[in-house]
Amino acid sequence: MAAGAAAATWRSFFFFFPRVPLLPQRLSAACSRRSSSGAAAPKDKTPKTSTFRPAASSTHDWIGPPNPLSNLRPIVYHVPENESELEKRLRHLRQETEDWNHEFWTKQNITFSKEKEAFIISQLQAKGLTLRDEDGRRRALNSEEMAKFYKSFLDNNRTRHANYNKEWYRRNFTITLLMARVALNSMWRTITKRSSKKTT
Repeated sequence: MAAGAAAATWRSFFFFFPRVPLLPQRLSAACSRRSSSGAAAPKDKTPKTSTFRPAASSTHDWIGPPNPLSNLRPIVYHVPENESELEKRLRHLRQETEDWNHEFWTKQNITFSKEKEAFIISQLQAKGLTLRDEDGRRRALNSEEMAKFYKSFLDNNRTRHANYNKEWYRRNFTITLLMARVALNSMWRTITKRSSKKTT
């Protein structure tokens, strides 16, 4: 994710936790973390973000625990008092980017889990095996067999990931420019106020 704005407030840690930076390469990392074939596929659900909203009197951004589908921590941005139009534009873009990112990885993770499950079943059937053994335990493929699926999934989704990365960088570039403008405007207001005090 883009770095916090120069004028951004400190994060609140109440019952929420520090946010883990998001990386465009999340999928390939997820592939290595999920190399075990024993995990069950998540249910196909419409991407949803938390409806929680901090009290209007809150002076901090709020960050929640990882979403079980997207694995991303939701964030609710603080609305500052006397928020300028530029600050409002920045906040809306950051929040909209959070929602866009959540939706992308929710759909991507669901697709990944479904295709992984189908691959495991097909490989076991090719060996004449069922998904579970005589004791009811789930059978697993070895790391070399699963590596074929991971490579295939990444290859098949290469264009999708490339488009995601382009949009990701475009959004972050715009957010960074807006943060710089907000910081400069804040600095200018501070200088103007000091100058007006000296002249009075």
